[in-house]
Amino acid sequence: MKLFQQLLVAPAALGLLAPVAASAAELNLDGVNKYATEEQVTSISQFSDVKPTDWAYQALSNLIERYGCVAGYPGGTFKGGRAMTRFEAAALLNACLDRVSEVTDELKKLMAEFEKELAVLKGRVDGLEAKVGVLEAQQFSTTTKLKGIATMVLGGATYSSNNYGGAAANLALFGAAPNGFSNGLSFNYDVRLNLDTSFTGKDLLRTTLRAGNFGNSALGGATVGLTTLETAFQEQNSGVAGSNLVEINRLFYQFPIGSGFTATFGGRVRQDDMLAMWPSVYPADSLLDFFTYAGAPGAYPLTLGSGAGLWWQQNGFSISTNYVSQNGGSGFPATTGGVNPVTGAALAGGGIGTRASSSTTTVQVGYAGQNWGAAATYAFLQNPLGNNFPSTTSTINGIIAAAAGAGATGSTNSFGLSGYWQPSTSGWIPSISAGWGVSTSQILTATGGGAGNLGFTTASWSVGLQWKDAFAKGNALGFAFGQPTMVTKLNTGLSGFATATTGQNNGAANDGNWAWEWWYKFQVTDNISVTPGLFYLSRPMGMFTPANAASGTGNGFFSSFGYVLKTTFKF
Repeated sequence: MKLFQQLLVAPAALGLLAPVAASAAELNLDGVNKYATEEQVTSISQFSDVKPTDWAYQALSNLIERYGCVAGYPGGTFKGGRAMTRFEAAALLNACLDRVSEVTDELKKLMAEFEKELAVLKGRVDGLEAKVGVLEAQQFSTTTKLKGIATMVLGGATYSSNNYGGAAANLALFGAAPNGFSNGLSFNYDVRLNLDTSFTGKDLLRTTLRAGNFGNSALGGATVGLTTLETAFQEQNSGVAGSNLVEINRLFYQFPIGSGFTATFGGRVRQDDMLAMWPSVYPADSLLDFFTYAGAPGAYPLTLGSGAGLWWQQNGFSISTNYVSQNGGSGFPATTGGVNPVTGAALAGGGIGTRASSSTTTVQVGYAGQNWGAAATYAFLQNPLGNNFPSTTSTINGIIAAAAGAGATGSTNSFGLSGYWQPSTSGWIPSISAGWGVSTSQILTATGGGAGNLGFTTASWSVGLQWKDAFAKGNALGFAFGQPTMVTKLNTGLSGFATATTGQNNGAANDGNWAWEWWYKFQVTDNISVTPGLFYLSRPMGMFTPANAASGTGNGFFSSFGYVLKTTFKF
């Protein structure tokens, strides 16, 4: 039965229409279908709520017996005591007209009386059917939703140092610049398109396309690694910085198993995609990348690659475990060197579960309440030379580079404790997210032996504050501070490394540093926001901060100040 006909034989469903200002969108189509499928009654005795003493008993009996155009409700009721609108009367009349063999003068009068109402009703239904047809013809997919975020960033960074281009190799790219210099102002972008597909309503197949051109930008870490923004994406496999290529950034499938369990696997899946909870409410799209690791970049390195995971979650409590191999897509020999026999290109090795897989194995225990949550996390990083610590000072990168030159492999054990609290209503009290992490690393060079081993301990922490609806509804204010991953203890026998680190060998490392960021997000529309922000890094070169140029020793400093204007589009 067509939609319009269903409406005409279901006057009770049309009661949802107001006499004057009802819209087609307000129709209860489920109720119409249910009523329309009821059999037409053949005798008034079939109605349990209609009695011979009712004033309309005879009229209703005539409609049933002469014309057969009256349907009842489930349960054998007519509900004759309900108020009737003109639309309902028009629909009932029209239903009976289909069964009238002779149009009498009385019927003609009734048809003329309700002519306008019938025309309005038919027009509304026809319009609704047309819109449904357009949606069906133009829909992207019945199973897939497309969500996108495009970010454009204007900004740069300035640096200050009392070294005038001394002997420190790490400052070679600065040449003989005086103590104040800066990266050029750059305008970069980061675009993500998420295709979320569900086949059962409970599962998720995610495909993420991503592109960006931050490879040569100061805000992408081109000068100092810690200046990297969270949005500073650069495709990894193009070989050309800023080449504006699109890559598959995510491809994984997630589905429930039994009660409380969820499994995930994929060829491009990240560590946090397989965690039941994230122990921070500080927004990931603020400024510096460091503040997006819940204070523990060692425990949450956000390794991306081939992996699988399983989590259990019930009544706020959760346990998550997962494995990600950064080089899991490579089938070449599991070594840290060698040559591709086909192309002759150098190989870094690969595989799953090998010494060259650069993998991360994670176990997280957490609890997420109504307005607070916390988690304890352990991560084992296999072969940290291929899975470098994120958001670090130059010290760790220097250690890894020196070890890699000796063909080293190794492992890292990391622990993190993170949590958050947020007020039930927005106001002067901000949400608070805090985290702390510690890691121990052991690296073995190819030569082996005590002289070829090195180890180091690192620590990090951060606190993030966010005020929602700050100064205006929809806007947000944020401030974060902390110490990025820093070496707290170093023990190395690598040749030449003691000289490079100005004597900081076999003991406490002089690697302490601080990071701050301030930002304010203007929510221009529901889909567009503009975020100006500032950040400051007190000592981003860490242990490699050069000595004073005048004396050649001590009192060296090197700091960075950045400025950002970010525009974000969500669609």
